[in-house]
Amino acid sequence: MDKVISSAAEAVADIPDGATLTVGGFGLCGIPSVLIKALLESGVRDLEVVSNNAGVDDWGLGLLLGAGRLRRVVASYVGENKEFARQYLSGELEVELTPQGTLAERMRAGGSGIAAFYTRTGVGTQVADGGMPWRYDAEGNVVKSSPAKPTQVFATRDGEHEFVLEEAIVADFGIVRAWKGDRHGNLVFKDSARNFNPLAAMAGRVTIAEVEELVEPGDLDPNEVHLPGVYVHRVVPLTPEQAADKRIEKRTVRAAAGEQKAGS
Repeated sequence: MDKVISSAAEAVADIPDGATLTVGGFGLCGIPSVLIKALLESGVRDLEVVSNNAGVDDWGLGLLLGAGRLRRVVASYVGENKEFARQYLSGELEVELTPQGTLAERMRAGGSGIAAFYTRTGVGTQVADGGMPWRYDAEGNVVKSSPAKPTQVFATRDGEHEFVLEEAIVADFGIVRAWKGDRHGNLVFKDSARNFNPLAAMAGRVTIAEVEELVEPGDLDPNEVHLPGVYVHRVVPLTPEQAADKRIEKRTVRAAAGEQKAGS
């Protein structure tokens, strides 16, 4: 089945207001920036986004955030986005912070047909006990908090330990970015851009992948495929310019050899 869609705008055209999205990427690495921009231009709003983080103020999910298109975010880290903090603390945005490994496993479980799983991460904290602020009002009062989660003691190799039950995540749509992909939706991710992309793809009922290089079926070595096409429903090939547009989240430099750093 040829899953290629001619444009990002066409690929996201049926994403409705209020939809839930899983979004691949880590920081600005491997984010589906072209699909995010297409969502912005489509005018869709009231989205719930599940992603490791929310981009930065002027790129990635930060574009949707700045336009007021997000109503809820499930993430593990949001520290690079000042507008995110402002909306959260002023009561405009609901936020569910989740331990990073737990978030990854919740998406993987959703794509694997596993309803929930037990983990030791978060036991003895508000992650398990409840009370984490999800939403504030305009005066800074907590108006919605996380509920307590079921816990259970299990015998392990190093004794009995308490575990907390975490529910899987299944989203209406998943959007991801791949280095290579074929017309059947088989995807290959490059280096650290692999990050959350396969998991976000697995968790979407309908998954859309933007690919930097489109190849024909059979061109990919099956041993190189990171995500099989069964998880992917639409493939959007990028132009060379779109594929090359990769922002750096935080640039740091070091002194050249023999050069003394300022202040040292």
